Amino acid sequence: MIQARIFRSFETKPDIIRLAIVMFVSYPLSPWNVEGQLHERRIDITHETVRFWWNRFGTIFAAEVRRSRVDAMRCFRRRRWHLDEMFLKINGLKHYLWRAVDHEGEVLESLVMKRPDKKAPLNRRSAK
Repeated sequence: MIQARIFRSFETKPDIIRLAIVMFVSYPLSPWNVEGQLHERRIDITHETVRFWWNRFGTIFAAEVRRSRVDAMRCFRRRRWHLDEMFLKINGLKHYLWRAVDHEGEVLESLVMKRPDKKAPLNRRSAK
């Protein structure tokens, strides 16, 4: 969490600054859209203020997110992944879909083959 001393020279509450920056970064919104969204919440700021806050605090927020992701990954000594096998029909022919899936369920890589050869995807994944 960013310390309050960074926001000391601003009259706006740090929560509002954080909300504006998160809305600007997390969603495909322009500063004008963020201004409108905050106006619906009865927070009156201009799009120039959102742009200024992003220029001023954007790198700080990015560093905070990076630091929290690194801390979360430290609990896993090494990334774990496994190999999934699926069968598909492409143009009426049976094919094999091999997927490398990490511990969070995210697909790292996929490979489609006509013949079942488990060694090929394993060798391909370990080479990277």
